[in-house]
Amino acid sequence: MNKFKIIIILAMLSTITGCSETSGLFGKPGEGNDPFAEISKSSLDYFSSNVGDTTLFKVNQSVIEPEYRALLDSQAKWIKENSIASVTIEGHADEQGTREYNLALGARRATAVRNYLVSKGISDSVLSVVTYGKERPLRICSEESCWSKNRRAITIIKGVSS
Repeated sequence: MNKFKIIIILAMLSTITGCSETSGLFGKPGEGNDPFAEISKSSLDYFSSNVGDTTLFKVNQSVIEPEYRALLDSQAKWIKENSIASVTIEGHADEQGTREYNLALGARRATAVRNYLVSKGISDSVLSVVTYGKERPLRICSEESCWSKNRRAITIIKGVSS
C-alpha cells in the first residue's frame, strides 16, 4: 500500500514540475486574457464600455435628443483618434407597429446617427447603415421598460485603418 502512495505522489510531482510554463489561470501576462487588466483606450471594448455605442430614441422618433449628442461627440472623437476605417450603424425599433414601419424607422434612426457623425468630421465613406426594425430586440417584453431599450441605434466598429 505504501509503495502505491509513493508512486502516486511521484507521478503528481513529475506532472507539476514537468510544466515549463507558469502562465496562470488567464494565460500569459499581456496576452489580453486577464479580465483584471486595464482596457486600452484604443480597444473596441473601451469603445463600447467607456465611450458608449448606443443612442436611444423616443417613441416613433429619429431625432437625436440633446443628452445623446455628447455621446455621439465622444464617438466621433474616438473614431478619429483610432483611425477607424469602417463603422456600421444599426437602427432598431420596439415591437409596436408593423414590420415595414419599424424597418423604415430603424433606417431613419441609423441615418440620423450617421448624419450627426458626418457633421462632426467623420467621412461618409467610413459609415454605413443597416436597419433591423423590431427583428433584433435587446429586451423582450410588452411594456415600456423593454420598449424604450429597443428604440436605439448602435454604432459598431468594423475595421481599423492600417
